[in-house]
Amino acid sequence: MKLSELKPGQSGIIIKVMGRGAFRRRIIEMGFVKGKKVEMLTKAPLQDPTVYRIMDYEVSLRKSEAELIEVFTGEELLPANEPGKLPLVLSEDKLLSLANEQSKVINVALVGNPNSGKTSLFNIASGTHERVGNYSGVTVDAKEGKFKYKGYTFNLVDLPGTYSLSVYSPEELYVRKHIFDGTPDIIINVVSASNLERNLYLTAQLIDMDATVVIALNMYDELEKSGAKFDYQSLAEMVGYPIVPTVAKSGKGIPELFDQVIEVYERRSPIARHVHINYGEEIETGIRHVKKLLKEEDQIGIDTSCRYLSILLLEGDKVGERMVAGLPGAKKIFKERDIHVQYIRDDFREDVETAFTDARYGFIGGALQQTFKAGKKDSLKITHQIDKFVTNKILGFPLFFLFMFVMFEGTFILGAYPMQWIEQLVAVFGNFIDRLMQEGPLKSLLIDGMIGGVGSVIVFLPNIVILYLFISFMEDSGYMARAAFIMDKFMQKMGLHGKSFIPLVMGFGCNVPAIMSTRIIESRNTRLITILVNSLMSCSARLPVYLLLVGAFFPKHGGLALFGLYITGILLAIIMSRIFKKFLVKGEDLPFVMELPPYRMPTLKAMNRHGWDKTSQYLKKMGGIILVASIIVWFLEYFPQNTGRNRFYDERISEIMTDKTLSAAASKQQIALLNKLKKEEQKENSYIGKIGHFIEPAVKPLGFDWKIGASLISGMAAKEIIVSTLGIIYTGDGDNDTLLKKRLQTERSPDGNLVFTPLVAASLLLFILIYFPCIATVAAIKNESGSWKWALFVVVYTTALAWLMSFAVYQIGSL
Repeated sequence: MKLSELKPGQSGIIIKVMGRGAFRRRIIEMGFVKGKKVEMLTKAPLQDPTVYRIMDYEVSLRKSEAELIEVFTGEELLPANEPGKLPLVLSEDKLLSLANEQSKVINVALVGNPNSGKTSLFNIASGTHERVGNYSGVTVDAKEGKFKYKGYTFNLVDLPGTYSLSVYSPEELYVRKHIFDGTPDIIINVVSASNLERNLYLTAQLIDMDATVVIALNMYDELEKSGAKFDYQSLAEMVGYPIVPTVAKSGKGIPELFDQVIEVYERRSPIARHVHINYGEEIETGIRHVKKLLKEEDQIGIDTSCRYLSILLLEGDKVGERMVAGLPGAKKIFKERDIHVQYIRDDFREDVETAFTDARYGFIGGALQQTFKAGKKDSLKITHQIDKFVTNKILGFPLFFLFMFVMFEGTFILGAYPMQWIEQLVAVFGNFIDRLMQEGPLKSLLIDGMIGGVGSVIVFLPNIVILYLFISFMEDSGYMARAAFIMDKFMQKMGLHGKSFIPLVMGFGCNVPAIMSTRIIESRNTRLITILVNSLMSCSARLPVYLLLVGAFFPKHGGLALFGLYITGILLAIIMSRIFKKFLVKGEDLPFVMELPPYRMPTLKAMNRHGWDKTSQYLKKMGGIILVASIIVWFLEYFPQNTGRNRFYDERISEIMTDKTLSAAASKQQIALLNKLKKEEQKENSYIGKIGHFIEPAVKPLGFDWKIGASLISGMAAKEIIVSTLGIIYTGDGDNDTLLKKRLQTERSPDGNLVFTPLVAASLLLFILIYFPCIATVAAIKNESGSWKWALFVVVYTTALAWLMSFAVYQIGSL
């Protein structure tokens, strides 16, 4: 707990002192050091400050200062929310021992450029399986992991990749906010050894922040292969941060890295110290004058470096200005800032932010000039040779579309074999339950609801895994960035730019992380348009429905049909983005700037990890939302029961069974027919039948009956549920091992016509491609756009567009 939370007479052991700069040094000098016992005595009449006893003397601290000191009292060990428990009584030796254990919890934040290997390091250190891609912006939110090493517990946070700590993009703002508010004990700054000058710019900003940092010099093997010579120990001395070479993909250097983290945390590192980047006389004068005024403010300097805040103010940083705006002396500070901003502009003949950027790169260049000697080998030779083909103006597009076609054809063909095995297992399990149990609601729930619903979706697991492996290969190899590069001109025609291509392609996997990954797009307008059209990218949740209908009605051209669906989604996204750009979201875009990383061969371990991650997520979905939805759909289909109708059918079946004039074959045929009619009548008069009949007039022009309409309603929660709903609704012939696609091929309406035809299937496939994003996607749109208005807009426009497209296809096809 915080020192400020102690009650009168309560004592605790100090386990951590946070804060920065002079404040931290002053607190430690006064005796507030790790392992010392401190007792809360009394508060001032106005409840602030508070008097504490430490080292046999009394000292007062304000609440804001006491909040930056963590203590251990022993009460932390009591079970939460259990009133009536006796206070925990511990001997002082035991309390000290427990406090020492608590002090060995180190909060570490991973900060680095996109494509620096930060998430790979996070995965191998913590054992957590987060998606790693060889292009900018893979980590779309902070990921947390925990592991133990040498008696210490490390709480790791993998922050989004960012090139700087300015506030041009959400990632930059998020990272800076976490460093300020999350107050990590140590920051691991992951620096790519293959691009030192660019990566060290972020390091220079961390130096300004007075952050406690250990540098992971990642991909060090690439630097060695190039023949370069790098005296990283000398650079560490210059910047005041220990540097440890690492190769995250193999785990090399990771133990040494965390050894250094422990050294810095325990204040035993001979290298770790705070240095200042000298920005030149004119800028330093401005920093000095603004800093002097900031120091006069009581609350500044406790958890924020006054020098860093001075730099932010001179750069015109909006977040820094908001931090100062509420201070009593804000007007005086801003006036002094404006005077020195003008001096710097006049002296450098450019804006202040550019002056700071030039000075930082000057500092980095000077440091590397003394410590780094480039190798003679071209480390990017292979990358350049591959790029001659994949970015070629003639070959680039055919290769891209060929890869996409192979991906969808492979998903359909390779997934067919394991899909059949799973279908057979589901059928065997269903038959086993059928023979084991008596007729009744519970048996119907298990067979028709749970096994029929979930089983009809889980069979598509192999296809999902194969699709994600293809996408993972594109990400990990670096090809995804090239795809964005060659598509930039095309994306411009859409009113977007190349960076939008990455979230759109990610949408083939899942729209939710794809929408979150739009944070890599700096332009607010472009980001919003990308969000609005992303749900038109056909996510893997739709794949089970596609495979069911394509396999049933277009079996000879399955890969081509799938490819056509995905291309249709892309074309619709192009059209809608043009419309949105012209009429809905107007304004100038920021320039298109994106890193093209070197090609890297994805490791088998990483590919397996991706496959397992997506498999486990899909299986969790099976046991979660799809199972629940299947049970709900079964309930709506099974109830209300009409006892009079059931009795009528049961009596007729009994009469046939006792009728000696009928042959065994005729008897069996009539009983099967009566059972089917009984179930059909039950479904038609059930809750789901009523819902289906209610919306049937709206979907009839599209070629759909009430059963299809009811399935589409259930698909609003998650698209896979459409398959499970169809499985439940169409289980009406008593033959549980008959595949769902066979039932769809033979299902007939009351007038004797087939319910499903290739034309109806095509209309339905189009509707499912376009209509109503799943609930999780709607929530993601709201979060990323910042408004329910845009989320509801996507729901309305996609459903309306789906209806129009399906209407046109069915009506024109019917002619």
